[in-house]
Amino acid sequence: MKNCYGYVRVSTAKQGDGVSLEAQKDAILAYARNNNLVIVEWFEEKETAAKQGRRIFNAMVAKLYKKRNIDLVIHKIDRSARNFKDWAVIGDLNDAGVDIHFVTETLDFRSRGGRLSADIQAVIAADYIRNLREETLKGLRGRLEQGLYPFNAPLGYLDNGGGNPKTPDPQRAPLVKEMFELYATGQYSIRTLRIEMTNRGLTNRAGNPPSKPLIESMLSNSFYCGVIRISTTGDTFAGIHEPLISSDLFNRVQDVKNGKCGKKVTRHNHLYRGLFQCGLCHRSMVPEAQKKRVYYRCQTRDCPIKTFREDRIEEAVTVKLRSVKLTPVVIDRLTEMVSDWISVELNTNELLRTLRQKLSKTEDKLEALTDALTDRVIDNETFRQKREQLLLEKTTCQERLDDTAKSINAPDDVRAFLELAKNYVGLYKSAKGYEKRLLLEYATSNRLVYEEELGFKLSNWLHTAQEYAKCVSGAPTRPNSRPCPGMNNADIQKLITTAQQVRRDGIRTKLKNASNHEKHSIRNGHDT
Repeated sequence: MKNCYGYVRVSTAKQGDGVSLEAQKDAILAYARNNNLVIVEWFEEKETAAKQGRRIFNAMVAKLYKKRNIDLVIHKIDRSARNFKDWAVIGDLNDAGVDIHFVTETLDFRSRGGRLSADIQAVIAADYIRNLREETLKGLRGRLEQGLYPFNAPLGYLDNGGGNPKTPDPQRAPLVKEMFELYATGQYSIRTLRIEMTNRGLTNRAGNPPSKPLIESMLSNSFYCGVIRISTTGDTFAGIHEPLISSDLFNRVQDVKNGKCGKKVTRHNHLYRGLFQCGLCHRSMVPEAQKKRVYYRCQTRDCPIKTFREDRIEEAVTVKLRSVKLTPVVIDRLTEMVSDWISVELNTNELLRTLRQKLSKTEDKLEALTDALTDRVIDNETFRQKREQLLLEKTTCQERLDDTAKSINAPDDVRAFLELAKNYVGLYKSAKGYEKRLLLEYATSNRLVYEEELGFKLSNWLHTAQEYAKCVSGAPTRPNSRPCPGMNNADIQKLITTAQQVRRDGIRTKLKNASNHEKHSIRNGHDT
């Protein structure tokens, strides 16, 4: 009776949960009984043999070299190795005096003919893996070209099987969208964003707070705006899954990450950073915290405007925004004007035609890019970079085309925005820091700091709306009446754009997050 080690292997842990390992053991035990062998130790492995470096296999080989008087029994040749290096290790063991037995192959591994037959079968096993890898990659690429993502869904999406697109996770998707929106404001570093999103309830798959590397990789993942990018190859594909964010937002986030939107705050999120300029030299007023107060300083050495306290800016902003008053009559008339403009002007302007032409040109560029790669005019790296850029452009153009085609809903957006704007100061007071910045940017322009006062005015669209309010206040409605001359096409377009931007930035959610008292105050046109 000769002592032997028994080696059994499956390719994955999932296969190990089935009957494969037990079936291999039963076959090896039956072979051992018929050939006067005794299995003194088992070595089980749940790992592919296509790559070298199997931990249990290497430990078994080291033990065999130490013992020298123990043989090895394996179920099949392809259970021992599917790569040439590990197969060479099997051959070296045999040359060192270890008898190798294969249960299903009737060959004498010590004879020249038997060794040759085993080598041929090992080559076939290695070729099987190569062919399987090629077919797998071909299948994966086929899925990708269909717009499907054949890997695990990114955080914020759910898996639905290999042949189905990923769908948004009802719990995490809104938080992932908020994460992009927050970072795009430029008010958060990765560290502070992680803390904020943890406080809001975002978790990883294991239910733990997301790590900084995870946050950073998510912010760089174009999957969230509908473009699939394979990091190992750099290839990009147009996905058919539902995007969580727009390509515009994704591009803004990349600009912030790449430092194109100014320095990100890492310790202090000063409210008005970057919003106000010196009224004399027109350089940005830089915030500094001194003795529990925030001061905005002009950085020009000889400028007479030295500092301006943040609470004084807050007071001046509040006074300015308190002047924004839109009555229900004005809201109705402005909404009606937008609706009329859409029904009359939108069908005659060239916006849709221009966007369709741009989309067509982008698709032509994608085809030309593929031809350039085929003709070896460009290399693979250049192709991948340009393809990703063009796919993002195509996505952006398609989004704008869809938004324009859906402009029939613009009056609803405008009305909802004007309902908020009728007590703009109340909305402003109830907003969080980054939302206050957005609301201030929407409502004001030319924000300048002088020695004793602030100089800024209402944005053009809001100023025009205010003037229009004066124009129609108390005036009866007449058939075929023309709007106030100050409300031209450009102003209407600006109003629509601002209202849609407010919707995309989620400012309306302030009504959901405010306290009951704040909700009542805002809806009824009173300060909170």
